[in-house]
Amino acid sequence: MKNLLSNKYLLLLLRILLAFVFIYAGIEKIADPSGFSDSLDNYRILPLFSVNIFAIILPWIELIAGLFLLFGIKVKENSLIISFCLCVFIIAITISLFRGLNIDCGCFGTVNGSKVGVYKLIEDFVLLLMGVLLINFDSKFLSLKNQTEN
Repeated sequence: MKNLLSNKYLLLLLRILLAFVFIYAGIEKIADPSGFSDSLDNYRILPLFSVNIFAIILPWIELIAGLFLLFGIKVKENSLIISFCLCVFIIAITISLFRGLNIDCGCFGTVNGSKVGVYKLIEDFVLLLMGVLLINFDSKFLSLKNQTEN
């Protein structure tokens, strides 16, 4: 099983998929910070004064970590950042489900308007699993860093 999970092609695929999800999510949120701020506020978790700060900073973290992951720069570290974000998202969605909130998740800005729910939890857990695999096994295959070291 370890040989399968540490396969360089599988890890490259996971790295690219996770990177594109976070790059796309970051770009969509950066394009509409006001809409993303409203989505964050709908969760009713953050103090009002901090919502705009998170709405501005979080998408840039997603975008930069996603780009670094895509190019294979500090894969473990950026996978850890993305996995931490996913843990926060999972907690926020779970709290919203327990509260019975019927809100858009804000996952990709205001583009698709999907609601928080069990499907979003499963989706985030799958992405988290991908991140954990990249943290544990790394992915140096076709990385920009390996090209510059030669």
